[in-house]
Amino acid sequence: MFKSNNCVAIHLEDITAAENFYTNVMKFKLLTRSEAQLEYDTGHFLLYVNRDLNTQPPIPSFTVKNIEEARRFLLENGCVILREDKRSLYFRDPFGITYDIIEGK
Repeated sequence: MFKSNNCVAIHLEDITAAENFYTNVMKFKLLTRSEAQLEYDTGHFLLYVNRDLNTQPPIPSFTVKNIEEARRFLLENGCVILREDKRSLYFRDPFGITYDIIEGK
């Protein structure tokens, strides 16, 4: 049901400092930049740096065919939905780890 989409997101308050670090120190290739998000090619996965007031550890991302079906399945199995929109959601598993799932093909 869940398939890795080779994306990881992190949430940080200071996106300018993050851009400096991931571009100049880590030497990741910056693909896109907005006031709210940076997208990097790290070589093996895409790294999304999101501006957020709450810093969070890396959040792996997965693709599912049906977001509503996945949502119900996660809830039935002890997960907590943290945030969601029409085609994606963040959830916390029973062990406290946060994941992102996105509806795709």
